[in-house]
Amino acid sequence: MLELLGKTDHSPTHCDGYSRRNFLKVGGMAAGGLSLSQLLSLEAKARTGSSHKAIINIYLPGGPSHLDMFDLKPDAPSEIRGEFRPMATNVPGMEICELFPRLAKIADKYAIVRSLSDSDGGHDCYQCMTGHKKNSPSPAGGWPSFGSWVSKVQGSNPGVPANLSLMYPTGNRTWGEAGTSGFIGHEHAPMGMVAKDPNARARSMTLQGMSLERMLDRESLRTSIDRMRRDVDATGQMDGLDSYNRQALEILSDSGLANALDLSREDPKIAERYGVNDPAYQRDGAPKMIRNFLVARRLVEAGARVVSLNYSRWDWHGGDGMNFPRSREEFPLLDQGLSALITDLHERGLQNDVSVVMWGEFGRTPKINAKNSRDHWPKANFCLLAGGGMNTGQVIGATDSRGEEPSERPVKFQEVFATLYHNIGIDLNNATVMDAAGRPHYLVDQGIQPIRELVG
Repeated sequence: MLELLGKTDHSPTHCDGYSRRNFLKVGGMAAGGLSLSQLLSLEAKARTGSSHKAIINIYLPGGPSHLDMFDLKPDAPSEIRGEFRPMATNVPGMEICELFPRLAKIADKYAIVRSLSDSDGGHDCYQCMTGHKKNSPSPAGGWPSFGSWVSKVQGSNPGVPANLSLMYPTGNRTWGEAGTSGFIGHEHAPMGMVAKDPNARARSMTLQGMSLERMLDRESLRTSIDRMRRDVDATGQMDGLDSYNRQALEILSDSGLANALDLSREDPKIAERYGVNDPAYQRDGAPKMIRNFLVARRLVEAGARVVSLNYSRWDWHGGDGMNFPRSREEFPLLDQGLSALITDLHERGLQNDVSVVMWGEFGRTPKINAKNSRDHWPKANFCLLAGGGMNTGQVIGATDSRGEEPSERPVKFQEVFATLYHNIGIDLNNATVMDAAGRPHYLVDQGIQPIRELVG
């Protein structure tokens, strides 16, 4: 595993008290490397490498407000409807928040599900990564992330791990820790997650001096890799490395993955669309890594099948984190990054090959609290879906007049994942993975099907 050490000294928390770490460890790939276990199976999987279907999963940690973003209630009382007005889009009858003008112009290129109905309710991206509730019955070893399913079933493209992550720590108490690959095994874990194993450093190759801010600097990356190689060689470890380990170091030093992470190779006009990172921004402890949207696009073009990332922090209850002032800060940035990604995929002819999903762990209370904010609300949630050859330009489902619960077409998290698996070319009726006891498991629960409005 590779580690990228960040320089952030702050330790902010979610509202549930779980603290964020002041470093970023990237397990194997957020800077272009491969885990050794991934390499051991790489050649065997290479025969599956002709497919370039991919998924980009954008997680908004903390619980974004459905009522203020994509499910506004202009006719509700003021304590429900809030401060924002709906804006018409280029799809007749489809409205979104007025602070998303770029997205309004391309609404025909995405779909909004307004009726996610089974949010777990805790600050945890577990459900946005597995489709399962945190405490639901699970096989020994736990449920895998959806990227681990894809990695196991479809394998990796040559030289590129199937399952990559650009997730930074957000105080989350499960994701990025051990077990994200569940019963499938560590070789299919998302490369790039935070390691919490106290012995992880002893088993790691560390890129010294590689802060989060320098991750995309090619010369800094090469310098750190060269130093790592010298350290490994000086300690005699190089002699003990097998051919796959040596291949890993070569891929680190010179590969399409490194090129994908090198934004200096991107057309400056395209990069400018995405906005500019503000990694020093520490309000709520979340760097504004808006250009990770662009990195994700470049990674799927390089051959990754699944790229997961999180963006900013959305847990606003009041005080310094008041809902409406924060929304005025955050919504325009998200509008810029997401619209750039969707437009970019279409301009590059990838709209049928790359699926995008954006969501959070739950919605927000319809009634505004005494601090001019909204609290946690698992009864109603949303997601936005784009690309993947889906039938876009539509709204699926609805909530009641106060945005409290789905009133039409309730949708489950697993239905969204079934849709994504369908888009990437996995046959849900036949694809299974064996657990350690030899029991086969389907990727979604019995009876779960892709969202018919999107793939029918």
